[in-house]
Amino acid sequence: MANDLTSTTFVITVVLVLWLIAISIQLVYIVFIYSKTALHRTTDIPVGVQVQASAGVPTGSPGTAIPGSIGTNTATLEPAVAGIRTASRERSAGGPANTNVPGVTVVVCAWNERENLEELLPLLDQQEYPEFEVLVMDDRSRDGTLDYLEEVTTQLQHVRYIRIDREHEHVTPKKYALTIAMKKALYPVVLLTDADCRPASRHWITGMAAHLNKAGTDIVLGFSPYQHQPGLLNWVIQGETLFTAVQYLSLALAGRPYMGVGRNLMYRRSVFFDNKGFYSHMRILGGDDDLFINEVANARNTAVCLHEDTFTWSAPKETWGAWRHQKRRHLHVGRLYKPKHKVRLGLLTGSHVMTWLLAGVVALATAPFTAPTTLFWIAVGLFGCRLLAFWLVVGRISYRLGRTVGWYTLPLMDALLSFYYIVMGVVTLFRRRRNLAWR
Repeated sequence: MANDLTSTTFVITVVLVLWLIAISIQLVYIVFIYSKTALHRTTDIPVGVQVQASAGVPTGSPGTAIPGSIGTNTATLEPAVAGIRTASRERSAGGPANTNVPGVTVVVCAWNERENLEELLPLLDQQEYPEFEVLVMDDRSRDGTLDYLEEVTTQLQHVRYIRIDREHEHVTPKKYALTIAMKKALYPVVLLTDADCRPASRHWITGMAAHLNKAGTDIVLGFSPYQHQPGLLNWVIQGETLFTAVQYLSLALAGRPYMGVGRNLMYRRSVFFDNKGFYSHMRILGGDDDLFINEVANARNTAVCLHEDTFTWSAPKETWGAWRHQKRRHLHVGRLYKPKHKVRLGLLTGSHVMTWLLAGVVALATAPFTAPTTLFWIAVGLFGCRLLAFWLVVGRISYRLGRTVGWYTLPLMDALLSFYYIVMGVVTLFRRRRNLAWR
């Protein structure tokens, strides 16, 4: 009997030690990493901007189609470019410029997205930025997208499009579309978004591009929240989106960037070509944003933009099946991150899971088998500090990022995230790869 009690005490002690280690790791992340996003000073959006002298020089070859693969609206391209330059001169003459920024090509890849493009393109065309274009990559759409683009490019000053007519075996469709966009863009900087996104203001481009003023900065990571809707699914989506943002934004601010989100992502085209674009993963479905940034981003060339006027709001999935499909694709790509990033994220995720899992084990095992010890109370106290720190820091970040999740629900989200990591980890590990959609 005594031996059984001794063994039980030993096991509980080991569990408490492991719990303390997991909590300590979490506290380090929360206090020293997450707090960087919570306390990050938001850069004001410049009122007046002046385009760099080289920005207006076309670097692509608009009006030239790639035989057998794409077509472009050559009839409306040159008037659009002329309109861009005229607008640039007019805006530059309107007041003193206080910063130098490059010309920007906003790239939107679309596959059967006519309804979304009808809402998005007028908003993009109204952006208040000296010199930019909106390049729509129409990837074999069959919903009337081409007809709409042919019409709208005669009406909107900054919009042009390229039509892709067929798929290629050596590269996935979206990566092919983006590669062509990089080659045909007029300007040295690209800003990526999706057709179902909506910029929060007319200063989206200006706010993102302002971060390129710092010497050596080639990449700007933005934030793209999902629209708020009633229901449990939307709350889960908001919570998962918030915590993903907490991780990648905070680690970027800490000098450890590892991913970006293609709904709101800016980088110089030179970065794309200097690193051979998507060459290392061109047959992998997905990863055109996070996997690419994982390869090319570092502490010196990456900046973070948290100004609320630069958010791009996205439409959330409306069914559990569609959301699970989306998350499986994202998690599948995550397995291809650099080893150091996988180790870091594994430590973060593992400690989060163990913090809550071992809390349950301790609660169930301690009461019936042994009296609370000093180690037990230390662990409980540290767990309480971790809960409070998470609530305060992540709550502050949620407030800054469009009030993504209500502060009063954060403790519940904190606990449910550990369950989410367990479920999705098992699904990713054991589920066979299935054919996934273009998006």
